[in-house]
Amino acid sequence: MMTLLYIPTILGVSIEVYFILFVLCLPTFIFWRWLLKKLIKVDRTRKIVSWVATLIATPLIYIGIIMLLFFSMSYYPTHDFDKEKWFTDKEKRYEMSDDIIESNMLIGKTKAEIQQILGDGDNSAQSDDWYYYLGYRPGFASIDPDVLYIEFRNCKVIRIEQHKT
Repeated sequence: MMTLLYIPTILGVSIEVYFILFVLCLPTFIFWRWLLKKLIKVDRTRKIVSWVATLIATPLIYIGIIMLLFFSMSYYPTHDFDKEKWFTDKEKRYEMSDDIIESNMLIGKTKAEIQQILGDGDNSAQSDDWYYYLGYRPGFASIDPDVLYIEFRNCKVIRIEQHKT
């Protein structure tokens, strides 16, 4: 199998990671030199401590930036359930789903009551498993929409869950 782009690796890490670390290393080293200039008077000792601090801090900064990036991609606000918003903005229903699940507001309700609150959602009255489209929740590689799953027993809600389709 032929690959279109070959990215070399060193010790199992792609070369661009080393480039990013080098770019982060420069301002980190300058910061440590500036900070330690006030604390360490001997120039040789200050340089050694600056390099050691840079070698330790740079990968930590890189990992922090990557984690911040992942967390920012998966953040979304949550809101209390609002019936009007539920019907008007179907793509952002996931923002209200946590409130529906955590408050247990639908537990014990009949199918007719659920239809009044959430609409029919193309669910069959004969089925004991109902699904409501929630939209695409933000996240890393989020390609499937979420659904609100409602399980009935004896025509009353016994369980509510959210999951990907």
